[in-house]
Amino acid sequence: MEIIEYFSSDRKDHWLARLGKCRWSAGKLLYSLLKNGTSEQFLGEHPRVLMLIDGDKLVSFCTLAQKDDIPDYRLTPWIGFVYTFPEYRGHRFVGKLITKAERTAYAEGFRNIYISTGHTGLYEKYGYTFYEKKKDINGHNSRIYIKRLKQNDDQLTENR
Repeated sequence: MEIIEYFSSDRKDHWLARLGKCRWSAGKLLYSLLKNGTSEQFLGEHPRVLMLIDGDKLVSFCTLAQKDDIPDYRLTPWIGFVYTFPEYRGHRFVGKLITKAERTAYAEGFRNIYISTGHTGLYEKYGYTFYEKKKDINGHNSRIYIKRLKQNDDQLTENR
């Protein structure tokens, strides 16, 4: 398995087709944003779509972006659209993507990273702590999690 970045891939059509098979509503939104070339309108400048792949198969994906579904532009960057296809669940594969996003954010000078979710108990195992509740762009309550990034943090190792 390896991690690729969608926008840097020379097989965008292939990976977009794989992403299009996602049945999750947020995954469908991401597919639409990529297909229509409108991802920067929703995610901010230079978003990344990280994909964990196994050969030609898409295992898991997430975004690392300036914006997410919380309209508070003081908080950045965000890990969003976190998804693992059902047949690959239970192995913490998404943790590899989260680690990659964290390392990238740290290398770019960020010391905090955020996740917006309706879930409780999902991201804590990756070192995230509850930060606050805010309304998302649709007016729904969302839980915001934060992780403080450190260079020598064990949480930033590939083996996690």
